[in-house]
Order: sequence, then structure tokens, then C-alpha cells
Amino acid sequence: MKVSVDSQRCQGHTLCAMIAPDSFVLSDIDGTSSPVSEDVPADHEDVVREAAQSCPEQAISIEE
Repeated sequence: MKVSVDSQRCQGHTLCAMIAPDSFVLSDIDGTSSPVSEDVPADHEDVVREAAQSCPEQAISIEE
């Protein structure tokens, strides 16, 4: 599974990093999110899916 964050849509709500802290990192400048790695380890897939579903801006995309 691969994950990406649309930097134009992300508003820095930080929910993804709270739900999946090992998979998302927040910018020190504006709080926007980016994936730690595009490739999601199998044991992190469920929390990454939850983070994507929780994003108010729907900025997280998952490719199975």
C-alpha cells in the first residue's frame, strides 16, 4: 500500500499524525502533514486507513 498527502488540501488539522504517528510527520513551519514513507508497512495499514478516513480535508490518498 502507498500513501500520499495533497499539500494543497492539507490544512494542518494534525489528526493523521495523532492517529498514525509512525506514518505521518508534521511540518514545523505550517503544521501540514506528509507521509514518513510513501510505502506503508503492512502492520501500519489499518491506522493509515483510519487516518485517511479521519482527514477533514480528504487530503490523504491511499493506493492499494
